Amino acid sequence: MSWIRVTLICRVFLSPYRGERYHLNNFRGHGQRPKKIEEWFNFRHSSLRNVIERCFGVLKARFPILKQMPPYSVRTQKYIPTACCTVHNWIRMHDDNDDLFREYSQENMVMRQCQRASGSSSQNPVEIDITRGQLRRMSNVRDRIAEQIWASMNHSG
Repeated sequence: MSWIRVTLICRVFLSPYRGERYHLNNFRGHGQRPKKIEEWFNFRHSSLRNVIERCFGVLKARFPILKQMPPYSVRTQKYIPTACCTVHNWIRMHDDNDDLFREYSQENMVMRQCQRASGSSSQNPVEIDITRGQLRRMSNVRDRIAEQIWASMNHSG
């Protein structure tokens, strides 16, 4: 049986374009679709982020213990996410009619911004130790991806 295992190793970070529309709600409604290459990238980036947030959302909805860890020892706490993910994956494999999976699989569902225990928004910047060279490389990667998205939308440069 497999389970979700999350490991964060941050050697690179693919950020959206600054100063351009980003959140999915900014692209909804008549005349709001992305117009520029940077907006298309940000729209796709935000869409992927929303999918990831929905995946974690269904986990936290099913297992509220993941929202606020009880004061167990770290030795015990480290097993709780793995156990929750194992049960989560078992339900996913064996119950095609699970209400939570159905609710969170709707593509038009936009996750609300989470509030951390401290009360700060999840939109606050996170400190990442990254070199200028890594930033330049990821900026180039972002530009190449944006160009591919733009080309796939049948725009000419």
